Amino acid sequence: MALPRTPSFRLDGRRALVAGATSGIGLGAAVALAEAGAEVFVVARHKDRIAGVVAAMTAQGLTAQGLPLDVADIGATAGAVAAHGPFDILVNSAGLARHGPATATTPDDYDAVTDLNVRGAYFLTRAVAKGLIAAGKPGSLINVSSQMGHVGGIDRAVYCATKHAVEGFTKAMAIEFGPASIRVNTLCPTFIRTPLGEQTLRDPVRKAWILDKIKLGRVGEVEDIMGAVVFLASDASAMMTGASLLIDGGWTAG
Repeated sequence: MALPRTPSFRLDGRRALVAGATSGIGLGAAVALAEAGAEVFVVARHKDRIAGVVAAMTAQGLTAQGLPLDVADIGATAGAVAAHGPFDILVNSAGLARHGPATATTPDDYDAVTDLNVRGAYFLTRAVAKGLIAAGKPGSLINVSSQMGHVGGIDRAVYCATKHAVEGFTKAMAIEFGPASIRVNTLCPTFIRTPLGEQTLRDPVRKAWILDKIKLGRVGEVEDIMGAVVFLASDASAMMTGASLLIDGGWTAG
């Protein structure tokens, strides 16, 4: 009797671009992909932070190199991806939040958040896909969305709008790029203990609200998303595209 074999979670020989890779979820994604065997390009705006991450990763025997880049700069991003690609894997974790009541949202706040979270994410995903299509290669493109791409949240009208938009263009791109064997999915975490997440977790009222919503009764840690990133990047998820992988502790279930 021939038994089925579990597809490999290994990423040996693959090249991964991780945007927003110097802290939080992006850092976790970069480490996870490198641990699975990928060559990781650490993308962020600040060269000193990139250098620190690359040094720490290579000291652990991981393969990483830095690529200073502001994802909100569409032209520079397209040029860098074309020059250094093609990339088999994309994890787009660059993001921004300016939380507050919708009645207090300023046009500058709106533009800053949407320019990075939607415009930057859209054109980075497109740039990596174009490189893969030109090379005739398959790939896995992962946009870090949020549970807030599926529900609403207090003082998060702009942030929710951007993450719902990411969910929408991810589905559309999955349909478009599917015939080229390029998969496009989103990873949707709940509140994760990161520098960005701490903005909310420092408020005891907000933290109580969060813990009431998360059915597992705790805030997420960066380690909680690392296995999911490897899964979406690897052959283990070969039949997944246009999907949202929720790492939300049960938030959206209720």
